[in-house]
Amino acid sequence: MSRDAAADLQDAIGTALTEKQEFFRTAGEYRRDGSYVVSRRGADSTGNAKVFTSFDELHRLYDRLPERFTADDVGRTGITGSRRHMIIRHFGEHPAFDCRIASRNPLAGEKESGDSDATETIELVAD
Repeated sequence: MSRDAAADLQDAIGTALTEKQEFFRTAGEYRRDGSYVVSRRGADSTGNAKVFTSFDELHRLYDRLPERFTADDVGRTGITGSRRHMIIRHFGEHPAFDCRIASRNPLAGEKESGDSDATETIELVAD
């Protein structure tokens, strides 16, 4: 394989291994090293991001939370400040989590089961 072909292959693999998904308020990024970063959509400072060693680590955090959870519940895992709210919003926005935002004040997430008759909550925001 030529150096140029190898470089093209390396670029293609890097692109496949890294992916950023943007949602309404949050974004999730899979990094080359296998880590997963939850950040505020459009923010560029590290104060608006939380790095997990993998997406599975984030999913284990979600699994450990109670059926209805608040920032205090997320904070018990060591996540501090406004990152706790960002994580709740990410759980509500990311399709891999069966979760909805149950209330805005205080911000709370609620796990949904496939057989419940829960009413859908829509969050309206005036900016």
